[in-house]
Amino acid sequence: MTTSLDLFCEQSAEKPVASLREQNGETDGTEVAACLFREPFDAIVIGGGCNGTGTARDLALRGVRVLLVEKSTWGAGTTGASSGMIHGGLRYLEYDREVTRKSCLDSGYIQKIASHLLFRIPFIMPVLRTDPHPDRTLALVETFFEAYDKFQPLKNGKPHTRLSRDEVLALEPGLTADVYGAVTMDEWGIDPFRLCVANAISAMESGAVVRNHTEVTGFIVEAGRVVGVRLEDTIDHRIGEARARVVVNTTGPWGMRTAALARTGAERAVRMRPGKGIHLVLDRRLSDYAVLATTLDARAVFVMPHENSSTIGTTDDDFFGSPDRIDVLEDEVEYLLEAVGRVFPSASGARITYAFAGLRPTIFEFRKIEDKLTRDHRIVDHEVAGGPAGLVSMIGGKLAAYRLMSEELADLVAEKIGVAAPCRTAELPLPGGEREIDVDALVAGRTIPLAAAGRAVYRHGTRVADVLGAAASESRVGIVACACEGVLEAEVRYGCRKEGVRTLPDLARHTRLGLGACQGARCAARAADVLEEEGALVGAPSSSAALREFFVWRWREMSAVLAGAQLAEAELWRWIGAASTRGDNES
Repeated sequence: MTTSLDLFCEQSAEKPVASLREQNGETDGTEVAACLFREPFDAIVIGGGCNGTGTARDLALRGVRVLLVEKSTWGAGTTGASSGMIHGGLRYLEYDREVTRKSCLDSGYIQKIASHLLFRIPFIMPVLRTDPHPDRTLALVETFFEAYDKFQPLKNGKPHTRLSRDEVLALEPGLTADVYGAVTMDEWGIDPFRLCVANAISAMESGAVVRNHTEVTGFIVEAGRVVGVRLEDTIDHRIGEARARVVVNTTGPWGMRTAALARTGAERAVRMRPGKGIHLVLDRRLSDYAVLATTLDARAVFVMPHENSSTIGTTDDDFFGSPDRIDVLEDEVEYLLEAVGRVFPSASGARITYAFAGLRPTIFEFRKIEDKLTRDHRIVDHEVAGGPAGLVSMIGGKLAAYRLMSEELADLVAEKIGVAAPCRTAELPLPGGEREIDVDALVAGRTIPLAAAGRAVYRHGTRVADVLGAAASESRVGIVACACEGVLEAEVRYGCRKEGVRTLPDLARHTRLGLGACQGARCAARAADVLEEEGALVGAPSSSAALREFFVWRWREMSAVLAGAQLAEAELWRWIGAASTRGDNES
């Protein structure tokens, strides 16, 4: 079964390969399949993170004919590398109060449209007896939280609470014995990949054509105006092109590179100062509370529960390399562990399963430390900013305000193409968020593990019945594909049929299969076979090669935190993955 999510282009017309390759500046005569979209679009959105999928959804709901393209899979860049919080931005209160207000406001809207994906995270901010003047510090912290309380109604948050030493240790015994007191607050967590998937699905169901694993390799520029894009499928390497009245650049830290494809100096108008952030993922939930900590250089970091694991984050450093290659460094890992260990020593007993890194597409500012850079966003209309016409870019911003940012961007695009329809994304639920699902009723009379059913409902909401219907047979409805993260085999098949899953990393991001304690050792091989059975690997390597690709990906995210027996085990599985493809690669 296929959808516009996993077709190169449903409505395409073949064009002689040679002529299209000549347009792309490639004349080596290599045989490559090519296609063109027959009709021009109103808008082409480049980038499948929260801003790209959110903007595509907004425009499609207004009746705009949209093409959405992403070179990897939904949320695989900055969005997926975030802390996974729809939060208000407590620390921005000090120097960017409006960012806090916008984030809290949009958090409230996102909770309404994606209620199945949101979960409350209570935070504890401890003050230690070894801190200078702990009594005064605790009073100052509470005063700061009193200011934040004013924004809580916007995001359905709870007001802060001041706790004594005995009260906070009773709440979380894992805290250091040096704790003097604490203040609590709460924020909201989310699976950022599922948020992007839901927006992409909604855009498609509203008339958009959406394509993952499709990279924009160039712009079509005529008379100083961007009128379209050249495309290449990153898996089977088909090439093509599409035209539109407006091209929208929502590629985050890749934004300058994308704008440079116009060859007009457009990248100067989207100058950024990318900030690198890493997170460490632990093999278990340490607590149902998140704990804030202070680093050696007085930054705020955290350890927090996220689904079946705990996450420690995050760093913030200027980054000058390629956004396609962001390595986690040993000193960054130690920097986070030292800060968290000071207030939550029990964290040291947990195993770090992997680390991940991403870049914030921060607006460029000079002579400011990274923490003080604005988290606000800016929309650049290149026609106003010196050219070329037909191109619009988004820079800056944060996950918690993605819907509001997408609305502003869609407003500009709609104005440019003469569409008067208003934004509806604050009111219409995302797919799966229409109503609450009774998990007990769902499993009644079925052999589905309750925990796995709960995880499926979290990821898919009201679409969970369709997910279960994707099982190979009724007898296999309850088969669990990934025990660590409670992923059903039916979810794997559904992802291939309805969500454009084409690789094992796609599947891991969509469902968390292989991201738990075993890092795919017990589930990746069978999942690769299912992808092959479903035809998701068409144009891609065999299931054994797909398995090797998966283990190489996991190795890269694990290698910075491996030691001892864990290192030996990971190396074993890495070589097992490599050996599984030897027959494919050797003649």
